[in-house]
This record gives sequence, structure tokens and C-alpha cells, in this order.
Amino acid sequence: MIKAVVLDVGETLVDETRIWSRWADRLGVPRFALLGAIGGMAALDRPATDALALVRPGFDLEAEEAAWERDDPRGLRNHFDAGDLYPDVRDALAALREAGYQVVVAGNQPSRAYDALVAMDLPADSVHTSEGWGVAKPAPEFFARVAEVAGVEPESVLYVGDRLDNDVLPAARAGMRTALLRRGPWGYLHAARPEAAAADLVLDDLHGLLPGLRDLT
Repeated sequence: MIKAVVLDVGETLVDETRIWSRWADRLGVPRFALLGAIGGMAALDRPATDALALVRPGFDLEAEEAAWERDDPRGLRNHFDAGDLYPDVRDALAALREAGYQVVVAGNQPSRAYDALVAMDLPADSVHTSEGWGVAKPAPEFFARVAEVAGVEPESVLYVGDRLDNDVLPAARAGMRTALLRRGPWGYLHAARPEAAAADLVLDDLHGLLPGLRDLT
């Protein structure tokens, strides 16, 4: 029986469109060009940050982030806030808790994302980041921590994310049930792959979680 629903952050809870659009503005390239390049990276199973180097040869991520912070210390830059949440997040998470499920947020995010997520006052029991844990997906240790903080056995966890490589497949190897969310570049591309059959649920939005859970149990 599923007791805890654990959710990824980027393109699961948070729409990253504004983040990448600000990156395009920062680098002086059309937003469509960078967003298209990110889609290409997703199709090639390469990191999204490779798109930045594609549109700006010689790009140095750490140096550019530091320069951006100096130039715009009070701006969001490559951060996010409550305005970036997908519109289904609050209601769907609240419905899960009302139905008796523990709700945990745990994704590959820098430590600063923890403060941003906590400030949103989401209907979640706890929030965790990979940098805070010192281990990132798809490492098995990440999913061991997921079960540990949820306080349940892995088979009682449903892990929800938009990627096969970082979410569905490693969570399943850890003994968890999984849901693949069809949104964001990775979500749409990965849902069309044969490996998507490994997911217990393939959903178009978070509102599908509660009915899907009822079918699973």
C-alpha cells in the first residue's frame, strides 16, 4: 500500500519557462532559440545546461552565475518563486494529504531552492534538496534517503517525476512505485519512449495522482 507520495521539483512542481527565458535574455539570444536548444538536449539525453554552451560557445556556468549575481543581486536570475508553480500543484498536494498520504518534495536542486520551496508554504510534510543531502538522482543513495525521510519502506513510496532516467527508472530499481508526468521537454519525450511502460502511472497533470493511486491500491 502506498503511504507516501514524493515529488520531484523542476517540471513536476515548478514550471521552468521563466528561468530559461531569463537565461536567454542574459545571454542575448532569442528565447525561442534557447528553449528549442533545451528540447534538443532533452532528446539527446544531454543536460539542459549544455544548451547554454550551444548558444554561447565557451560558456562558463559558474562564472556567468557569479557575474549575474553581481549585476542583479536582488533579482530571481536562475531561481524560482511561487509564481513559477504549475497551477495544479497546491490543490493536488492538498488533496493527497486530505486522503491520508504523506507528501514529500525531494528533487535535484541547489540548497537555495529549499528556502524558495519552504517560502511557498506548500501542502507538503517535508522538503528536501539533493545539495542538502549531498547526493543527487539517479544515485541509489538519493532514493534511500527518500524512503528514510518518508519513514516508510520503499515499496510504500510513489515517486513522481518528469524523467525516466532521473526519476522513474532509478526509483523503480530502489523498489518504489513510480509516476511519470507528461509535461516539460523531458516529460513529453520520455512518455513517448518504450521505457515509459516501466512507470506505474503516466499522467498529464498532478490531479491524476489521486485517482491513479486508488487504481494502484
